[in-house]
Amino acid sequence: MSTSHHYDTVAFDKRDNATMLFFARTTPGGDIDDYLLLMRADGEDFDEALYIEINERQFAGHDLIDDAQLSGNMLILKLREPAAELDGASEIVLTYDESAENKANMESGALRVLADKLSGGHA
Repeated sequence: MSTSHHYDTVAFDKRDNATMLFFARTTPGGDIDDYLLLMRADGEDFDEALYIEINERQFAGHDLIDDAQLSGNMLILKLREPAAELDGASEIVLTYDESAENKANMESGALRVLADKLSGGHA
């Protein structure tokens, strides 16, 4: 089972102890209506754990994502096991608007956040 989300905005950010890809669907007024945050913790204290947060619901783990595929404006995250936080989904399908800014942020952030989980697809 999979869950799908479409976003109009993709942002990439690198901080002292984390690398993040942020996907958001915004309202015409600019407020965030729906979001997904992919974060890789960096540093010895964090052991490079991956975190996914969807609308303030967070789940994490070293083995959280089994595989990730990027093709065009679609990112598929295959989870190692079904996530109770996602009603038992074992796959998250993200699509996003094909703007130049979104594309640049994905190019900058996908490999840094997903690292060895990124395989297949067409980056």
